[in-house]
Amino acid sequence: ERENWDSPVEFLLSCISMSVGLGNIWRFPFVAYENGGGAFLIPYLIVLVFIGRPLYFLEMILGQFSSSGSVKIWDCVPFAKGIGYGQALATWCVVTYYCVLMALAFFYLFASFQAVLPWTECDPEWATENCYSTTANLSNANLTNTSVSSAEEYFYIYVLKKIPNMDNGIGTPDWRLTLCLLLCWILVFAMLAKGVSSSGKVAYFTALFPYVVLITLLIRGCTLPGAGDGILYFITPDWEKVLTPDVWYAAVTQCFFSLSVGFGPISTFSSYNPFRHPIYRDSTIVSLADTFTSILAGVTIFSILGNLAYETNQPIENVVQGGTGLAFISYPEAISKFDAVPQLFAVLFFLMLITLAIGSASGLAGCIITILSDDLPHIPRWIVTAFVCAASFLIGLVYVTPGGQYILDLVDYFGGGFIIYIMVIAETVAVCWIYGLKQIVKDIRYMLGFGLGIYWKFTWCFLIPIALAVIFIYAMVVYEPLKTDDGEPYPPAANAAGWVLAAIAILQIPIWGALVVRKQQGNNWIQRFEASLRPAAEWGPKNPGIKRDWLEYNKQPVRFSWIPNPKWTRSCKSH
Repeated sequence: ERENWDSPVEFLLSCISMSVGLGNIWRFPFVAYENGGGAFLIPYLIVLVFIGRPLYFLEMILGQFSSSGSVKIWDCVPFAKGIGYGQALATWCVVTYYCVLMALAFFYLFASFQAVLPWTECDPEWATENCYSTTANLSNANLTNTSVSSAEEYFYIYVLKKIPNMDNGIGTPDWRLTLCLLLCWILVFAMLAKGVSSSGKVAYFTALFPYVVLITLLIRGCTLPGAGDGILYFITPDWEKVLTPDVWYAAVTQCFFSLSVGFGPISTFSSYNPFRHPIYRDSTIVSLADTFTSILAGVTIFSILGNLAYETNQPIENVVQGGTGLAFISYPEAISKFDAVPQLFAVLFFLMLITLAIGSASGLAGCIITILSDDLPHIPRWIVTAFVCAASFLIGLVYVTPGGQYILDLVDYFGGGFIIYIMVIAETVAVCWIYGLKQIVKDIRYMLGFGLGIYWKFTWCFLIPIALAVIFIYAMVVYEPLKTDDGEPYPPAANAAGWVLAAIAILQIPIWGALVVRKQQGNNWIQRFEASLRPAAEWGPKNPGIKRDWLEYNKQPVRFSWIPNPKWTRSCKSH
């Protein structure tokens, strides 16, 4: 008997906690700013409505209908089993560096309890001659083009010990960040060791606490001088960029990164639901919450960056940085200029980052643990969880070396973005074209009691695979090798490793497909191949009684239309 969430609220909050993560706080504001400001919301919302939300609902359906993890769900199309393993590899790539970002947040959290925030002063221990204090009166300072703020040098020199390139290797792990990383994985283990019964309870905090901090920072930020200029800079549209392919590529990437579609945790979470749980409602709530959080974070971040630009007498574009630069340089620098208890706001901010990160990390790691537990049911779950956490910690050590940030960018590009495009295209083709759109719509009607309209059918069957294929081809055409801080391309060996990582994940599809074909019964390979495209005997609802009823229901003729017939819905409900 598969365990269930203790309440529907725990499932909903766990989905919000997983989907609303670091990407909303530090990635969305910068991506929006770079791609047209307020105008970016148009392609982003279009992508969310026609790609993100349908994919989210589809993955929820597959998990809840079969009560299986992201590999076992492919009993519907056994040949496509490799999609689940490819997604698992991408998920493992992302969660290993996600916890490293959480480790950096822990490092800053501990540093925030000092009487003087350490990144506000140029400490001779690590500062260079170009360093200037972030709390100094800059109107009297003689700043040049080579001047660097203490917050930036603190992050790159003292915390990361970052090297300019990888010509001489990446160095050895830093012991302080290693301990912070160990703490992160201990927390993830504690959340996941007992399954959803423990992670569901934690979701009440991980899903709601970030909103408390965001709203607190927004109220504080809007009262600061220069905040209005920062918010206007964020929302002012640049209409010329809306029609450029780069903006749409950025919108799709941000949507995937934000909602976590294509990675597997969504189907894993929904697999712990009762069979007839109303996931249609939940998928809508999570999509809206994710979008609301991204916009709220953008306004909050830029209100405080506007104040930073005002205090430093610089244009806003000079103080805006993306990714780790926003979280660990620009924002800490802005907080240090608060008149009242900057330590309090620093603690709140980094606690928020940790909460966001651990919610997403537990969802991603839980997906891998569920896959292994489904394949190895005789091994206690806590042992599987301990193995995944220990292995992930050891892999994560490569990111806390002086050259670790270069490896992180490499794995993020090839492991977190590149792979997912291929997997999502394969996922929609396998479900809608091989398992069959008619059959999946019939399954939904049986499970939820209503039919689906043309919106869902068109997006799943045509729009998503075609649009993602076009965007992926465009990305490959304009691809440029990643570069180090000094502008030089990554070493050939590093780029080769990235391509090998992507190839290993993509090759899971044909490799597992060949293994499945080999196990099928048939007089020749063609018959075995055809058998591998048909649902396995194990596919269907987990509950034996419901499955028998479903098999009887399936004997009825498939009545399919692009527009649902209300009579069918009433017939299904009575059935």
